[in-house]
Amino acid sequence: MSKRVVIVGGGVIGLLTAYNLAANAEQVVVCDQGAVGRESSWAGGGIVSPLYPWRYSPAVTALAHWSQDFYPRLGDHLFARTGIDPQVHTTGLYWLDLEDQDQALAWAAREQRPLSEVAISAAYAAVSALGPGYERALYMPGVANVRNPRLVKSLKAALLALPNVSLREHCQISGFVRTHERISGVVTQEGVLSADEVVLSAGAWSGDLLRTLGLELPVEPVKGQMILFKCAADFLPSMVLAKGRYAIPRRDGHILVGSTLEHEGYDKTPTEVALNSLRASAIELLPQLAQAPVVAHWAGLRPGSPEGVPYIGPVPGHAGLWLNCGHYRNGLVLAPASCKLLVDLMSGARPLIDPAPYAPAGRVD
Repeated sequence: MSKRVVIVGGGVIGLLTAYNLAANAEQVVVCDQGAVGRESSWAGGGIVSPLYPWRYSPAVTALAHWSQDFYPRLGDHLFARTGIDPQVHTTGLYWLDLEDQDQALAWAAREQRPLSEVAISAAYAAVSALGPGYERALYMPGVANVRNPRLVKSLKAALLALPNVSLREHCQISGFVRTHERISGVVTQEGVLSADEVVLSAGAWSGDLLRTLGLELPVEPVKGQMILFKCAADFLPSMVLAKGRYAIPRRDGHILVGSTLEHEGYDKTPTEVALNSLRASAIELLPQLAQAPVVAHWAGLRPGSPEGVPYIGPVPGHAGLWLNCGHYRNGLVLAPASCKLLVDLMSGARPLIDPAPYAPAGRVD
């Protein structure tokens, strides 16, 4: 492993990459233009599954399966190391009145995942707060959600405890340093930061940074807005999803409802239109939320990419530059497997899965 690695971007992908690299690298530096973990990683819902896993390619499925199985262990490990519990909360997930239910069941049989049709009466018995009128339900029992702000805090604390890792927050990166055919560092507002290897994991900003090298990476910001309610701790025992909107219970009774999909560039301003739309969806799904105040409303920027398949691996023609970005709506879901795969590739270890579908070669112009 190289002596010094600089990671551009301090979301969950960048932080977990740093944590995995720290065992073998002499020094790891994480740079973020703001506070680490405060962009997409902070804003998402934290469901440890794609919303509709059967609609994704096998490449996304492979990363998701490994990560889902690993998340409880990761949560326990970070809690033991830092005292900050990421709260990997296994609740199961109900999908209601799906248009492509047959496709979902066929996917579950093919992938041997425990997704099955249940009687709608069973769904109402399990989730008594559900609104009226739903006719069909699918259920997957093992799906968890992670309390993503706490995951970020726990990862940050774990990294700060390592002597060979440093976090540089509010460190704007404007470009890369090239020595002959090799990337040998990054340009910050404070000067050049040299490195043996550079990892680009800057979320929605990754495409802009790679463009400084004359490369086109089809990653763009996609705005998502969410709202938060506070209810009794036992109000919602399972995650539920209908008509493209979902409700996620936290252990303390907070209920997240999301989300929107908006192509508005880098604008993260929460809007009244989205607030009203999300609240209406929440009340349709769980009518008792009409009496619960919205305690928070926010927006974040996802790193949109074609088909949601991330870019993981070396950049051809730019030795020393690696990508781990473009996870779109599934950064939290795919993070453990994505970061493990990247570190496998960087260290020459046998990759945990076939890396070919994620390789930048042929996908970055």
